[in-house]
Amino acid sequence: MAIVGVSENTSIIKFDEKGLVPAVVQEYFTGRVLMLAYMNKESLEKTLSTGRAHYFSRSRNKLWLKGETSGNFQEVVAVYYDCDEDTILLSVNQTGAACHTGEESCFFRRLDRESQESGVRSQELPELKVLSDLFQTIKERKTASPEKSYAASLYAKGLNKILEKVKEESSELIDAAEKGGKKDIVHETADLWFHTLVLLGEMNIDFMDILEELKKRSGTSGIEEKASRGKGGK
Repeated sequence: MAIVGVSENTSIIKFDEKGLVPAVVQEYFTGRVLMLAYMNKESLEKTLSTGRAHYFSRSRNKLWLKGETSGNFQEVVAVYYDCDEDTILLSVNQTGAACHTGEESCFFRRLDRESQESGVRSQELPELKVLSDLFQTIKERKTASPEKSYAASLYAKGLNKILEKVKEESSELIDAAEKGGKKDIVHETADLWFHTLVLLGEMNIDFMDILEELKKRSGTSGIEEKASRGKGGK
């Protein structure tokens, strides 16, 4: 799927003397920097017209589609360019690992502090990525064996059982909050979030839809937002 019109947009970019421009690749969901690659005019136009990230390989001197051999495609959400018009920023949904080493990001080592062990993966996992990975796992459990997966057993029992668990976990969170035990509140909140994600999976609602809704409400008074939904809003 095309992202934007190609011809009038690529002419803005200032390619270097070799016809290339650096492209920083950022994970849309977490904002994590995944990799740095290079694009020429053709790869940029391919990216814009197909919605999948294409780059130019300097070592092989050819165009390449990210994920063509590995299956780790990058679905492009947005394409930005910097104030000097000589650097691209891609916001993508990454399938699998971005790095050829198998790491999720090419930037998996730190230079500003020593690792206890040479080459140890030391980049922290973004907190939102934990939720993203959990939701992906929960969705995959829809086709798993109910005997081997708790989430699969809930899916097998259907929507009513899932709703029952959401109600149950909500009540337990309220009870923990009334008693004021921080550890219990954290535990019960995690349980409620888990079962809410199972519900989203059951209803085929993407986790990103929830984030987009929260994003739309950002900077808007809760009272105003509720009023905008009319008398039927809750």
